[in-house]
Amino acid sequence: MFASLRIPGALRAFLPALLGRSALAMAGLAVLLAVQESTRSFAVAGLASAAFGIANVVAAPWRARAVDRWGQPRALGLLAVVQAAGFAAMGAVAALAGDTVPWFLALAVVIGLSAPPLGAAMRVVWSSLTEPGAQRERAFSLDAVAEELLFVGGPVAITAIIVASSPAVGLFVTAAVVLVGTLGLVSSRASSALSGSPAGQRAQSARPLRVPGFLRVLIVLIGVGAVLGVVEIGAPALAAERDAVPAAGWLLAAFAAGSALGGLVYGHIRWRVSLGVRLLALCIGMGATAAAVSALGSLPLFAAGLVVLGAFLAPSLITGYLVADAVVAPEGQTEASTWINTAVNLGAAVASAVAGAAIDAAGTGIALLVVGLVALALATVVPVRRLRRARGTEAGAAEPETEAGAVASAMDLEAGPGDA
Repeated sequence: MFASLRIPGALRAFLPALLGRSALAMAGLAVLLAVQESTRSFAVAGLASAAFGIANVVAAPWRARAVDRWGQPRALGLLAVVQAAGFAAMGAVAALAGDTVPWFLALAVVIGLSAPPLGAAMRVVWSSLTEPGAQRERAFSLDAVAEELLFVGGPVAITAIIVASSPAVGLFVTAAVVLVGTLGLVSSRASSALSGSPAGQRAQSARPLRVPGFLRVLIVLIGVGAVLGVVEIGAPALAAERDAVPAAGWLLAAFAAGSALGGLVYGHIRWRVSLGVRLLALCIGMGATAAAVSALGSLPLFAAGLVVLGAFLAPSLITGYLVADAVVAPEGQTEASTWINTAVNLGAAVASAVAGAAIDAAGTGIALLVVGLVALALATVVPVRRLRRARGTEAGAAEPETEAGAVASAMDLEAGPGDA
């Protein structure tokens, strides 16, 4: 899997993209702590965090569409400059006294709206550098594992920076990280070559939501995100129930470690089944495992169960990205990849919103059991027949060997018979 980094041009794009992506892993905590310290109110800090998160999710497909239309250098560069300016302005506001609440809320919206879709952009770069099949799967797996590790290390890094200095400095650092990382990516030869395509030249297969079956994939991944959302609330809740609050971090780390391990294993398997079958099996596995873990009461067993449950998360995301790569034309793949993330984030957000009340009423086990059953039910929506030709390995009978072949394959999938 790490051989992907030896592909000419890959490392030059991948490292700055990782740096830029780490800003998103740091941003939530940086905003929360800066607003809370300045206003002395967790309620205001929560509002600012919510404004940032909602703006980010709502604008994500449109930002990605802009990247596909105008190209990575122009679109990503502009977004990075605006977001970095937003972080820096919020840092300046945090250093000032007075009535700063309206400024915090407005700037939180700005930095949410302008977040550059570096993960989706890097996956498009990987698609341009790799051959369809096992090579691309290994590259996507490496990318997904690295992203998982970023969201483990990012909050730790920004916390250390804030403790050593101040929340305002944390925001300035986040601004520098997103700007340097993004400009580093778009100045690479691989990213510079992706100059975009005007709206009038985009085929219908470049519009993800119009590709038959793609919306069903998103619905399935909402279930995956729902499991993630309940785990993020349920693990700390169970630790609190057992009077072991410090164990909450270890439980979440176990889930993240399982996800990273699952991504590593996924990238080393030479798959002989279609992406639809893979997605179905992974979602069933995740739902069934969530239901099984719900019965584990002791913290050590629950932690072990979270490792197993997490092992389905990264592979499910990787498979979703591969589906987007297989059925959406190249000029729409940034948007398609972003929709995969949006579906998972939506599921996690909705589940998080209701998980707290469910846990208070019936306990962590019931909440995890219910979301596991929901994930199992949504797994039945996987368009297995429509994705029957999308294998993603050399064994795929209909695997395209060129970008033109990829578009043709996507068009063929659109014209296929109805799903079961």
